[in-house]
Amino acid sequence: MSAHTHVPGRRAPDSTVSIAYSPCPNDTFVFDAWAHGRVPGAPPLKVTFADIDVTNGMAQRGELDVLKISYGVLPWVLDEYALLPCGGALGRGCGPLVLTRGETDAAALHGGTVAVPSERSTAYLLFRLWAAEEVPGDVGEVVVLPFHEIMPAVRDGRVDAGLVIHEARFTYQQYGLHKLADMGEHWENTTRLPIPLGAIVARRSLGTETLLSLADAARASVRMAWEDPEASRPYVLEHAQEMDPAVADQHIGLYVNEFTADLGDDGIAAVRGLLTRAAAEGLVPPLTDDALRFP
Repeated sequence: MSAHTHVPGRRAPDSTVSIAYSPCPNDTFVFDAWAHGRVPGAPPLKVTFADIDVTNGMAQRGELDVLKISYGVLPWVLDEYALLPCGGALGRGCGPLVLTRGETDAAALHGGTVAVPSERSTAYLLFRLWAAEEVPGDVGEVVVLPFHEIMPAVRDGRVDAGLVIHEARFTYQQYGLHKLADMGEHWENTTRLPIPLGAIVARRSLGTETLLSLADAARASVRMAWEDPEASRPYVLEHAQEMDPAVADQHIGLYVNEFTADLGDDGIAAVRGLLTRAAAEGLVPPLTDDALRFP
């Protein structure tokens, strides 16, 4: 077989790859070099920007080649998509927060209303695992709101608490809100594992060779961003939705780390640990033994 022969069902190495990720600074920082053709040998990208709840749905419908999704939705898409061992968000000290107007006891959430950004998200799984241990009788009602509406809803008394992610870690005090609990802190104290947040998945039908090349490209893009952070700054700020540049830098510093370059054994253990615990609570389908194997 010649080097240029195209195998049916497998994408030729120089074919454009369709990808969706969020406009958040960590994603634009990670993918800047690849998206702008600066990663040698990497296939060109056709980028769609969408919030994580939208990309979760796209993955469940099998719409694109590569997507950034919540680890919480991974069990539903593993038949069609493989987990790439790089490019995602997993770390320590970066978990979702439960915010209230002033309550300091988790028992106050019993029978209350909690706003969440998605019911198929890592944040939601971490919240439910926390609530099962800390909230007597569990919470009353969970309502899904767009991420940017959650803190105003808590502030205005429309919900009793809100589950927030991303840069809300740095801005919630501007809304006069109180941090009731840190889901990541609870997870780390309970498991001693890092916190799985966002995964990069690629369509299995692309074939082993292409999957490996996509992982190589993602890893190279991360390393290039680290080597020259200023190169990505225009792309990051263009899509940061009026975010203060200092907050964007904090965001990148928190969510882009060694696990972004390579999940490694600890990263895979964290993903499996989260999804196994969530399956035991009936929140996600159980994983098969080889579900997280790559490629």
